[in-house]
Amino acid sequence: MQLRRLIPVALSLLLLTGTAHAANNPYERGPAPTVASIEAARGPFAISQTPVPAPVNGFGGGTIYYPTDTGAGTFGAVAISPGFLGTQANISWLGPRIASQGFVVFTIDTISTWDPPDSRATQLLAALDHLTQQSSVRSRIDASRLGVMGHSMGGGGALRASVQRPALQAAIPLTPWHTTKNWSTVRVPTMVIGAENDSVAPVATHSEPFYTSLPSTLEKAYLELNNASHFAPNSPNTTIGKYSISWLKRFIDNDTRYQQFLCPAPARGDLIEEYRENCPYI
Repeated sequence: MQLRRLIPVALSLLLLTGTAHAANNPYERGPAPTVASIEAARGPFAISQTPVPAPVNGFGGGTIYYPTDTGAGTFGAVAISPGFLGTQANISWLGPRIASQGFVVFTIDTISTWDPPDSRATQLLAALDHLTQQSSVRSRIDASRLGVMGHSMGGGGALRASVQRPALQAAIPLTPWHTTKNWSTVRVPTMVIGAENDSVAPVATHSEPFYTSLPSTLEKAYLELNNASHFAPNSPNTTIGKYSISWLKRFIDNDTRYQQFLCPAPARGDLIEEYRENCPYI
């Protein structure tokens, strides 16, 4: 009889715990993650895409990738800039990869492929404003949960955008290039991804000092791709996808289920030359 009475009580506690967990973080989207799920080319959400042709006020147009599910609530959003002389085609693989994990993603073209990093920063922020205020998917987006990414000069632009808009929730500069080396005023959780064999933006003069200059109190990480070039972010890369998704989930969605992939730091190996962090991110 005692066991029979305890079972309903235990079930009630489990249900209450699950409800409390969901209530504590209303931004969780999708099932509990696994290594396989974050390394996959596609996540659990079906997606669609819509073009934003130029001319557009403040940037060069692009493509919006978004979950088709309208029952899960609003999603966080990310704008991604290509690098010097690049176009959205160079970073297009990130669009469906990240969107299918439960984000609205905007891969943009810049006004000119020659635009310097600070111009790309302004354009990333203009793209986010377009997403949340004018785009056809604006009703799907939580405008308080936004992030930026970028390759090369676009990565330098992501750093500058973080300074200009500290309300952003996450930034991921990919093999970033910028003449400014000190980013001590950044207040946005930032993961810098460098490449060991980068001859365009060598990690010793770009990614490493960028990371080191970020405040010690900031949620930050430095991932250096093993035996990779400056252009590693321009084609599908499991390591970039895995840790970018984890970072965006952790800080845009406040989803601590992804903490396990960031803290403790992943070990050095065939894919990772070096990883630095200031865990825990709690």
